[in-house]
Amino acid sequence: MRGSDIQTEGLFSYVSCEARVPANHPLRAIRAIVDEALDVLSLDFDAMYSAIGRPSIPPEKLLRALLLQAFYTIRSERQLMEQMDYNLLFRWFVGLSMDAPIWDVTVFTKNRERLLAGNIAAKFLAALLGQPRVKALLSDEHFSVDGTLIEAWASMKSFKPTDETDGDDDDNNGTGADAKKPAKAMARNPERDFHGQKRSNATHASTTDPDARLYKKARGQAAKLCHMGHVTMENRNGLVVDATLTHASGTAEREAALDMLSRMEGRHRITLAADKAYDTADFVAALRDIRITPHVAQNTANRRSAIDGRTTRHPGYGISQRIRKRIEEVFGWAKTTGGLRKTRHRGKDRVGWMFTLTATAYNLVRLPKLLATA
Repeated sequence: MRGSDIQTEGLFSYVSCEARVPANHPLRAIRAIVDEALDVLSLDFDAMYSAIGRPSIPPEKLLRALLLQAFYTIRSERQLMEQMDYNLLFRWFVGLSMDAPIWDVTVFTKNRERLLAGNIAAKFLAALLGQPRVKALLSDEHFSVDGTLIEAWASMKSFKPTDETDGDDDDNNGTGADAKKPAKAMARNPERDFHGQKRSNATHASTTDPDARLYKKARGQAAKLCHMGHVTMENRNGLVVDATLTHASGTAEREAALDMLSRMEGRHRITLAADKAYDTADFVAALRDIRITPHVAQNTANRRSAIDGRTTRHPGYGISQRIRKRIEEVFGWAKTTGGLRKTRHRGKDRVGWMFTLTATAYNLVRLPKLLATA
């Protein structure tokens, strides 16, 4: 017998979000790891908030929501709030009941800024790696480092001379009484001709994102406004142990590598694998000064490599060169799934915070399977 297409709504619902999420869902294992790391950050959260006043969005719920944005490639926080309103899986992961109201997107963004000021993303990554079961997966002797370009949220038309003033606008170049009138609103984005103009980061800056830098990855490629993200990976399971973001420049990768190594705990000898961009005499000498064996790929294109037979003769050098390429998986996931091919934020601090959180999300995606087979 055919059933009737009658749409009715129950007055009450007695099934919780917890009961609707399958027991074998991948987010269940991730949620347990996240909650354990958030418990470690409880004191840091207490120091960031006042003891009086109206309660804000709980920082634990805010961080879980931002992780969902990276896991499911949600392109904006406005869309994230929309999906949390009707997606029971999202409500369960964040910690909201079925009837709990969803936050306004502007309130959500303002509360995220508080976490930015507390450098919570880096502390969250450290708390995650500090868990005993996760720490057992990490190598404490062999690491790799690399950097990648992250396209800035700024148009090339915003890259203007630093001494350019509003009075130079062609739409407000009158004299006398006309000069005192405000500039007319443009009906559309004006055209700009860059041919014949010499532009560089020394004389120009973006009016949209002043922290972005004009940079091109190789000769013959287009220059873009971008930031540069850097990651340190341990070589046993390919997990990210540190992440940072800098201005894009020719020396940023090597400078960021030394900065991340200075934050690494322990004083025993380790190895560091890297690509040809790190094969410079200064960088290799700096690594040896701090008791780090440089497993850097040799760059012999019309030059002499700083890596000689003292390093390449060991079998560990070849192993490091093979494993270091796994760091590209971090960048590939962050740009395709994590949404960092072109950042949605402006400013080095905001972009760097999201870059570190996305690197943490990459670890969380891989940890359940690694822990299950450990």
